[in-house]
Order: sequence, then C-alpha cells, then structure tokens
Amino acid sequence: LAVGALALAVLGAGVLLVSGGAWGVTSAFSLWGSELVGALGGHPEHWTWWQRPGNAEMLAGPVLADKTSLTDIGIMIGAAVAASLGGTWALHRGIPWRTALAAVLGGGLMGVGARLAGGCNIGAYLAGIASGSLSGWLWGAFALAGTWVGLKLRPLFGLGNPKPGDGVC
Repeated sequence: LAVGALALAVLGAGVLLVSGGAWGVTSAFSLWGSELVGALGGHPEHWTWWQRPGNAEMLAGPVLADKTSLTDIGIMIGAAVAASLGGTWALHRGIPWRTALAAVLGGGLMGVGARLAGGCNIGAYLAGIASGSLSGWLWGAFALAGTWVGLKLRPLFGLGNPKPGDGVC
C-alpha cells in the first residue's frame, strides 16, 4: 500500500512537472470519441463542450499532441508490459455473457460518471485532494458509496466478491 501511494505521488508530480497540469485520464476519452464521430461524418466541433476555450484547440489538434491522451497511452503500454513481465498477459475466450454485460454496463457507468464528476479517481479524486479541493473529498465519499452498491450487484452478474486476504479481486 505504501509503495502504491508513493508511486502515485511520484507519477502525479511527474505529470505536473512535465505537462504543467494535474494528472487526468478521462478527457482523452471524450477527445477520442469525438474524433471518431468526426471521422464518421459527425460534427463534434459544434457541441457545447468543444466550443469552450481550450477544448476547441484540443479537438482541432492531433490526438498525440494532447497530454492526457499521451498519458493514457503510456498507462496502457505500461500495463501491457507489466502484465507480460509478470506472466499474466492472456487473451480470454469464452467470457460468460453475464460477466461481459457487467463489464460493459460497469465501464459505461464509470465513464459517464467520471465525465459528469469532472474526472476519474486520478483527475477528480487524487488531483482534487492534492489541490485542497472539497470536491476531491466528496468524490471519494461517493466512490465508497458506489463501491458498496457495486459489490451488492456483482452476484446478479455471476461474479463473486473479494474476501479479506484475497490478493487479487
């Protein structure tokens, strides 16, 4: 736990020093989705979000010029390398439909919630608390409540709940 906390603190400080802004994750997903909509013929540049100063420039620029996109890509590459080095990289086949449904619903709800909250556990919670913002503490309280609800819903999808002493959920 202490090593994880130290790693998050060092990584958060590193992102701040390199990019000049707090560590974030979810704004890149808005950018990627909007770029996809634009590639399919839509016009996300007319959406209110992309009319705001700073956001319009982000949408107009290349994805690889966006600091959050670069950070997210780095996280994914780092996770893949760590899983490979740890011998846990595996392509799962035959995932039960209830497990897949839970993953899609949970991921969708977490994504929408993160955007409504102005960020995820990194941008809204970690950076919020680090900057002394009350919103970070509120995010944490509601995340605990959401975790409780999620644990109660897991059995409906055929998923077990972690027990004390489990090393991996």
